[in-house]
Amino acid sequence: MSDWLSELPGWAQQLLADSQVARLGLLDDDRAPRVLPISFALRHGYAWSAIDHKPKRRASSPARIGFLQRNPRVALTVDRYSDDWGRLAWVQLLGEAVIFEVEREPGALAALAGKYEQYQADPPPGPLIRIEVTRALCWRAS
Repeated sequence: MSDWLSELPGWAQQLLADSQVARLGLLDDDRAPRVLPISFALRHGYAWSAIDHKPKRRASSPARIGFLQRNPRVALTVDRYSDDWGRLAWVQLLGEAVIFEVEREPGALAALAGKYEQYQADPPPGPLIRIEVTRALCWRAS
């Protein structure tokens, strides 16, 4: 595991820490791109997300879990938009997703609950998605 987070400039680390939503890019079963808004937290060099209680189209197993099991390559993007284009910025984490049951990674669930108040009252049932980052990219306008 690389120390990708410490290699990012401070503003990019702060953008990751402050952002409440990220976009998860993945490929579906037809190899068509999908981009999904997700909640996420960073812990021990990984980005984590969880399948939570919000309504899903498929009650059994969300489609994204199947997509990730068949093709784990992902891009996680966090951005800052502003009408002042001098404030535009983004961070993108490239890597592979690994699926875990919540019970196997209680620390990841605690990190998510520490970031999202909703998870404190109603912890997500999972599964958890761990992104093993292989490359981190960032850009800002100024």
